[in-house]
Amino acid sequence: MFKIGDMAVYPAQGVGVIESIEPREFQGQRLDFYILRIIDSDMTIMVPVNNAGSVGLRCLVDRETVDSIYGLLENSARSGPVASWSRRQREYHEKIKSNDLFEVAAVLRDLYQIRCDKELSYGEKKVLEQAQKLLVKEIAFAQGAEEDSVFRRIEKIFH
Repeated sequence: MFKIGDMAVYPAQGVGVIESIEPREFQGQRLDFYILRIIDSDMTIMVPVNNAGSVGLRCLVDRETVDSIYGLLENSARSGPVASWSRRQREYHEKIKSNDLFEVAAVLRDLYQIRCDKELSYGEKKVLEQAQKLLVKEIAFAQGAEEDSVFRRIEKIFH
């Protein structure tokens, strides 16, 4: 249960703020909705309070989870041939939509590792940017850190 002013993470959109909780009429029923403003895009999303968990709305990760995320990034996992871009793209989008920060970090790590071997395609670059943006923003808020310092720490891992 979120309160007004709480930070929350919405799948594939990132960190937002619960601006209000409002009753609305929906399909003949009166339901309460979280009104979530996504910080990066200023987009507003209405999430049914009683359905928030099933749509993937969650709290920010804690500091211990952030340490584990950095550990995942530092741990090289790729071995063997790289799957085709279409297959990887499908997998990457599923991982990003899962709203599991470990999955988002795995996408970022995999694309950084592929980038060491070859130039990324336009599509790969876009997925890398999305994963990076989601990861950096949430870690920065979770740690109370500047986004630039989180970005630099991630870049340092891969260089």
